[in-house]
Amino acid sequence: MIAERLKHLKPYTAGEQPRGREFIKLNTNENPYPPAPEVSSTLRTFDPDLLRLYPDPTCGELRGAIGESLGLGSENVFAGNGSDEVLSFAFYAFFDGAHGPLLMPQFTYSFYPVYCDFYGIPYRRLPLREDFSIDLSAYLAAGQASGIVFANPNAPTGVAVSRAEIEHLLARFPKDRVILVDEAYVDYGGESVVPLLREHENLLVVSTFSKSRALAGMRLGFAYGNRPLIDALFAVKDSFNSYPVDALAQAVGTAAARAGSYYAEINGRIIATRRSFASALLERGAQVLPSSANFLFVSLPGRTGREVYAHLKERGILVRHFEIPGISDFVRISMGTDEQMRILLGEIDRWTNSPS
Repeated sequence: MIAERLKHLKPYTAGEQPRGREFIKLNTNENPYPPAPEVSSTLRTFDPDLLRLYPDPTCGELRGAIGESLGLGSENVFAGNGSDEVLSFAFYAFFDGAHGPLLMPQFTYSFYPVYCDFYGIPYRRLPLREDFSIDLSAYLAAGQASGIVFANPNAPTGVAVSRAEIEHLLARFPKDRVILVDEAYVDYGGESVVPLLREHENLLVVSTFSKSRALAGMRLGFAYGNRPLIDALFAVKDSFNSYPVDALAQAVGTAAARAGSYYAEINGRIIATRRSFASALLERGAQVLPSSANFLFVSLPGRTGREVYAHLKERGILVRHFEIPGISDFVRISMGTDEQMRILLGEIDRWTNSPS
């Protein structure tokens, strides 16, 4: 009854979304602040009669608004039902193993190998440096490859590479292979490579409104690239589902795209919270990786990552732990409000200062 190919898949595991108990939820990198007032206004005034009609399959107004905010034409923007869907379409469109494996970091977004297994794409993980940064020179020395994918800032580490480093990679990588840069967290201190699109036809940038635009519940993701790459994504989309972004999501996304000043303000607050919380942890002897994302990757002295995760969950605070050799002593802590981080820090102090 079950297709043989399904038996070998290992699905992606999302962060916990518990029910039945109130938690301080710092495990899925959601924005702790509400969406822009323009989003609330759009929800209040949206005409429900529009829901009886199919939405615009091209997301024309939404793509135009996104393009305007980035200095791109709408023809350089693709919209999908969350960046995970956009990534899936991109893996199918650009990576087939014909020129070798797809290259990705050893530790990165754990959905990437899932897509590879789903589509039968061979892949190779390249080690990070000792400081957990991505060594892009290793990708040039890796030999034949069908493409490259990495998150910048990386997940789950939060460590970013510079635009100049990525430009160096683009200048030397084969022009007929796509380099996909996943910028889900770039608005928290990273350098976007969108300005490099005009010079590099094989660059594809993927982004999301789930984090910095506070719309994780709406599911909106995007890709930016030159026309042939965007057309390829439309070909995949229209072979799968010609209407992936619903009418309400398109309206809300358009409003969010035009509310840049609001989002710059709340994300600036998140950056300030991250810096102060990181300083407090460092003062307590924790190992804290330098983050350009809305989370910190943290190891507490004398405690395993599993112990930290379990202790905090028992006390009503959720963080993310990855039982993966090499990073299992760390937990990933999303940035909440200053008050939430104060509560978390107090719990860490009580635990680490209590008699064994």
